[in-house]
Amino acid sequence: MLAHYKIIAAELKVAEKQVTATVNLLDEGATVPFISRYRKELTGSLDEVEVAAIRDRVLQLRDLDKRREAILKSMTELGKLTPELEQQINEAETISLLEDIYLPYKPKRKTRASVAKEKGLEPLALKIFDQQNFNVDTTANQFIDSEKGVNSSEEALAGARDIIAEMISENADARTKMRTYFQEKATFQSEVIKGKEEEGIKYKDYFEWNEPVKTAASHRVLAMRRGEKELILRLDALPPAEDAISILEAQFIQGNNAASKQVQQALEDGYKRLLEPAMETELRVLTKQRADEEAIRVFAENARQLLLAAPMGQKNVLAIDPGFRTGCKVVCLDKQGQLLENTAIYPHTGQGNVKNAETVIQQLCQKYNIEAIAIGNGTAGRETESFIRSLNLPNVTIVMVNESGASIYSASEVAREEFPTQDITVRGAVSIGRRLMDPLAELVKIDPKSIGVGQYQHDVDQNKLQASLDDTVISAVNAVGVELNTASKQILAYVSGLGPTLAQNIVDYRNTNGAFKNRESLKKVPRLGDKAYEQAAGFLRIRNAENALDTSGVHPERYNVVDKMAKDLGTTVSALMKDPQLQKQIKPQQYVTEHIGLPTLNDILKELAKPGRDPREQFEAFSFTDGINAIADLRVGMKLPGIVTNITNFGAFVDIGVHQDGLVHTSQLANRFVANPNDIVKVHQKVEVTVMEVDPARKRISLSMKTEASPKAAGQTREPKQQQKPKQDYKANPKQSFKPRNEPKDAEGDLQEKLAKLKGMFK
Repeated sequence: MLAHYKIIAAELKVAEKQVTATVNLLDEGATVPFISRYRKELTGSLDEVEVAAIRDRVLQLRDLDKRREAILKSMTELGKLTPELEQQINEAETISLLEDIYLPYKPKRKTRASVAKEKGLEPLALKIFDQQNFNVDTTANQFIDSEKGVNSSEEALAGARDIIAEMISENADARTKMRTYFQEKATFQSEVIKGKEEEGIKYKDYFEWNEPVKTAASHRVLAMRRGEKELILRLDALPPAEDAISILEAQFIQGNNAASKQVQQALEDGYKRLLEPAMETELRVLTKQRADEEAIRVFAENARQLLLAAPMGQKNVLAIDPGFRTGCKVVCLDKQGQLLENTAIYPHTGQGNVKNAETVIQQLCQKYNIEAIAIGNGTAGRETESFIRSLNLPNVTIVMVNESGASIYSASEVAREEFPTQDITVRGAVSIGRRLMDPLAELVKIDPKSIGVGQYQHDVDQNKLQASLDDTVISAVNAVGVELNTASKQILAYVSGLGPTLAQNIVDYRNTNGAFKNRESLKKVPRLGDKAYEQAAGFLRIRNAENALDTSGVHPERYNVVDKMAKDLGTTVSALMKDPQLQKQIKPQQYVTEHIGLPTLNDILKELAKPGRDPREQFEAFSFTDGINAIADLRVGMKLPGIVTNITNFGAFVDIGVHQDGLVHTSQLANRFVANPNDIVKVHQKVEVTVMEVDPARKRISLSMKTEASPKAAGQTREPKQQQKPKQDYKANPKQSFKPRNEPKDAEGDLQEKLAKLKGMFK
């Protein structure tokens, strides 16, 4: 285990004692948010990312140890474990190397080599493999045995070559060299399957595609794999075969005699039949894992930004789920998000006439003292916004709200439990309104995969995706903190140390006994023990609590320190938290002890200054340009306000209010090279864009955020990429690599399909 700590410390460039302390805390049941927030002295102030990296890496190394133990046990039972092999197995640092060492001894199904061994040809194979100068044919004649199925010297030699081919393909050193060679020199070669050109038009960019595996972008890897899975594309990932064989020849060919020629034949056969397919499979798995990791990273980062979007706060809200034929569902919510009334209006179809719709909205706003109106950004969203703005409602803020995933919530068990007598349209409208008030509290009720951000979330490893998104939600919830007396069980479940069962127990206790008056009373909740209390208490807030520190992020275990600070200043804790001048008199060095250091003391001072401060940005109302409601309203060169809805490796999607998000390609994000779009924009960020191209037929909008964008002339469309590509045959020259001038925008090819998935895939 100590060796693991050294490995992790070296990889993450942190001290070994930091890794040791972190792993010990994790093994004791501490959570990532708790460790990074309240155990800084032990970990050397490692942040959440570093703590999570240590957690994940130690799990990988422990899994490696389990596999190592299983292999040692198997080798012992087979009677094959020698001191040399045992040392190699114990020193193997990767699962690939471990499996390479075990491969020759691993029980396997019948192979051509095993059949040859059953015929007694292994001695011949070993003699040939030694490559001494002897008469190969004469020696092979000695192994002719009709009873064993060896009827000629050629059959004997063929069997011997099968054994040698397997020996070469299972040689650990050879596999290591080939693995490195494939990773460095292989190219992805993609072509359309004959007859699938029309069916697979969305993969047109990959109908004749060739690029180095080493530099292939994750979104292109996932795109090609999806096209292959849908039987549109044929995909290979191979290096030049002649160079691979040369590497093997340097290792295994020892002379230029008859035996060496037999080994040469076996080597070429072993590479094409065994080693090349095995290495290609490994490479495809590796590149898929890397692409998954990148896609999951993008998704998690987008989800975090969306979860931490600025809340409007507690307001009386009227929320509208817009529609044309079916009308607009309207709900009124109080400042706690409770449903007060719901109805439907038909401002776009004439049903019930527009005047009635105007009257209904005006009366509801007056009846419930409405302070804000939230309008879903789906079908009829802009039209409904225009209708509401035309009413000139006094002192009412009107906001378009991203409704991605609202339909998922409305049909969920959570929504049915909360609103058992309401239909899904009412539930959806409630979700839209609550998202305006507090996006985080509402979005935690929805599967993160359904909230409309990311790339290729359905193509990646779902277990890894779920684990990453769970980490993201937990991090966001605990970064903000949770109001104990109003939080839903869904958001409580993400609080450090709790989970669904304890969250439900807290809600049940609250319903039975009334609001919590202090954090200490949490210990009365059934099954909430000391460990759960330790992990959760600092992230839970109690507004107007008996103890002023219960409103803050100061952990109860440090209340005594704050008490001492207040006592030393001759005041109370409550007064100290309200007086910035008193806080400035505190000298944290005076309170350093064996168990508490400056990192924690400085955090305490920050909390005293702004107890329970919400780290999210302040809410700012946003509105789209009047009169720009559909793609037909756009003109090249227009400068428009927009909101970033999604970020991928190839650019950012921006909602400009026309029911079709536009793409700001990475090359158009700034007046400089952009390696990572997240360096420039964030999800839900308000931006100004210039319309570069509009293709109404394919519903494509190209945008730019450059300060001096140069849009194409109106009506000019981009030349098909396939015509811009060099006309070369990558099969004739596999070393030749080329790309279309314009990088593919996404795996689907058609932005309409991509955005449909991102904004309403489950509707």
